[in-house]
Amino acid sequence: MQLEVITRTPPANARPVSILCVHGGYHGAWCWDEHFLPYFAEQGYTACALSLRGHGRSAGHEQINKWRIADYVEDVATVVATSPQPPVLIGHSLGGVVVQKYLETHLALAGVLLASSPIQGMAAASMKMILHYPIPLLKTFLTFNMLHARPAFEDAFFSADMPRSQVRDYFARMGNESFRALLDIMMFDKPQPERIKTPLLVVGGERDSSIPRKVNEALARAYHTQLETFPVAHDMMLEAHWPTVAGRIVSWLSEQGL
Repeated sequence: MQLEVITRTPPANARPVSILCVHGGYHGAWCWDEHFLPYFAEQGYTACALSLRGHGRSAGHEQINKWRIADYVEDVATVVATSPQPPVLIGHSLGGVVVQKYLETHLALAGVLLASSPIQGMAAASMKMILHYPIPLLKTFLTFNMLHARPAFEDAFFSADMPRSQVRDYFARMGNESFRALLDIMMFDKPQPERIKTPLLVVGGERDSSIPRKVNEALARAYHTQLETFPVAHDMMLEAHWPTVAGRIVSWLSEQGL
């Protein structure tokens, strides 16, 4: 499987640790390269982001509904295996589940979960969206085409004060998502925190309407840590306050000796 990987290298004095970012549903590696990858490189980390199969410039678009969370985990394992340095894994939303599932069977130096899909599944959040956007989501379930759900996600992904032109630009760069993968995170392949030994930073957005604070708190408790929140919406790597999130990740890694 041909996978797109974007890499930003430090200008000098690279640390012996790299960072690998895993995007959420509909996104691709591009969402990390807007701000996070250049920032991490400036801090001395070799920073990478992959596009999971069927996303970005990776292969597999024509088979998007074939892919499951286990396939995405395989993509992460493939990229980690070729990394010259041990990576820290950062996962956003659906990518947060992918990172957790990877860590069930692999060790890593550390992990960061940004607005991760909840360990109890997405059924409750999905029902809330269905009540607010019945027509787009009915079309989604009838056609197995997640592009119909975009109206629901436009309100959920970004803060209300983000310029609409910028929101439209980001959505124009998004693609479809696997219906099977979303069923996995809803009920069929949920994370098992008791199997994960890697230290984790759990981050939530105070303006995130799709992942409530109590859900993020439950995730943090499952990993015996404290939730940290910032004044951002769901797509915190693209929000105006992204530097506060990225800066905290770097300081936390320093606290871990990384």
